[in-house]
Amino acid sequence: MNITQSKLGILGGGQLGKMLIQSAMDLNIDIKILDPDPNAPCSKIAHEFVSGSLLDYETVVRFGLDCDVITIEIENVNTEALKALQKQGKKVYPEPEVIELIRDKRKQKAFYKANRIPTADFVLTENLDEVKSHESFLPAVNKMGVGGYDGKGVQVIKETRDLDKGFDAPGLLEKLIDFEKEISVIVARNTKGEIKTFPVVELVFHPEANLVDYLFAPANITEGQSKEAQKIATQVIEKIDMVGILAVEMFLTKTGEILVNEVAPRPHNSGHQTIEANHSSQYDQHLRAIFGLPLGDTDAMIPAAMINLLGEEGHQGIAIYEGMEEVLGISGAHIHLYGKKLTKPFRKMGHIIVVDEDQRSLKQKVEKVKTLIKVKA
Repeated sequence: MNITQSKLGILGGGQLGKMLIQSAMDLNIDIKILDPDPNAPCSKIAHEFVSGSLLDYETVVRFGLDCDVITIEIENVNTEALKALQKQGKKVYPEPEVIELIRDKRKQKAFYKANRIPTADFVLTENLDEVKSHESFLPAVNKMGVGGYDGKGVQVIKETRDLDKGFDAPGLLEKLIDFEKEISVIVARNTKGEIKTFPVVELVFHPEANLVDYLFAPANITEGQSKEAQKIATQVIEKIDMVGILAVEMFLTKTGEILVNEVAPRPHNSGHQTIEANHSSQYDQHLRAIFGLPLGDTDAMIPAAMINLLGEEGHQGIAIYEGMEEVLGISGAHIHLYGKKLTKPFRKMGHIIVVDEDQRSLKQKVEKVKTLIKVKA
């Protein structure tokens, strides 16, 4: 396939699609986007933009007919339509079956167990009554099987009085892990089976929004733990038999064990820092993987941090960015805004990457950035 004469169709036109387009421009790849929001971040920069439902069979099939390769930036898509496009000779990565497996947390956990991938103990539940029947399993985390995203569809249940907070829908109860750190590995596999992992990153989650607040790369863990995390990420992508980028989020327990939490079959929040800090970004790597090109060098050139730019609590409306000029005055700081016109509490509006050779200085800069920049309305 001549990549410079190929058209890539992306289902989803959010910030991940936008950053994928920015990498694709370097290779002269034509990009076609499908998104239900006519003002999605990709709408102004894609070669071709189609506004339509990602879940409608006919819309997705029609969208993909003139594409050579089709990928996603969100899992909530019509996989039957993608299977139909595959039968017509279109290359679809990640594969529809992989998307179906990963977007259902119940299937995902069962897959880990069947393939001896280390993960927290769990029980499957069909409704709230079943959640309540597993009182002896507490403390636990109740997760909806499908539909959860960025902390939604996740409820911590520590004791009996919390059981009423459970979900009255198919889901699972997962043992609450007393972890030391939350870490993540971005791993890529191309169409020829070549696999490469990025260095392990350390995640710090927002206490209220239950999504990543900021991260440090590389993670402050031992070399042995780093190798084990990368080994597990490689095992997951091999077992799933997936082509593309896979984000593998894990727990490092206080006893030194590494357990897989969840995975995402696309570019991910925990890989943004690779844009400025690594020889190849996760977006470069995803394109290389799905077009069957040699995978890029994943080594970091410099330590980095990524701070999510979230909408402030109590603010909803046209976004106003405070503190940008001050942040741009910090050496090594790079602002990435997503092009979302409206802000609301905890909405991802952008991110800031900070690079610095000195880890202590890097942490000081992160604290400064978090204090300075705000998204209000």
